[in-house]
Amino acid sequence: MQKLTNKEEEIMHILWKLEKAFVKDVLQEIKEDKPHYNTLSTIIRNLEEKGYVGYTAFGKTHQYYPIVTKEAYRKGFMNTAIEHFFNNSYKNVVSFFAKEEKISVEELKDIINIIEQNK
Repeated sequence: MQKLTNKEEEIMHILWKLEKAFVKDVLQEIKEDKPHYNTLSTIIRNLEEKGYVGYTAFGKTHQYYPIVTKEAYRKGFMNTAIEHFFNNSYKNVVSFFAKEEKISVEELKDIINIIEQNK
């Protein structure tokens, strides 16, 4: 799975939400830093070339839809981040969030319960 730019990722979130959309529909969903219609069309075609998006042709216009699920993207994204930033250690990930005070003791207990239930 090829890495996405921030803008491509933003567009994918919109396509996951809408499920099927024309370029104009995606453009309406963008709240800040709206690209020009042609720029957005190019971004979506790039997503198609990367294998993230498919389309149905209606004459000269295309209705786009995600091929890669949000869950599959999330799994690949997380695996890459854990590999590159945490030395493939989930312990390092949890420690990072604990040190940053982004995870509570209750949440850690919930994680331990999940792990124990899956044994």
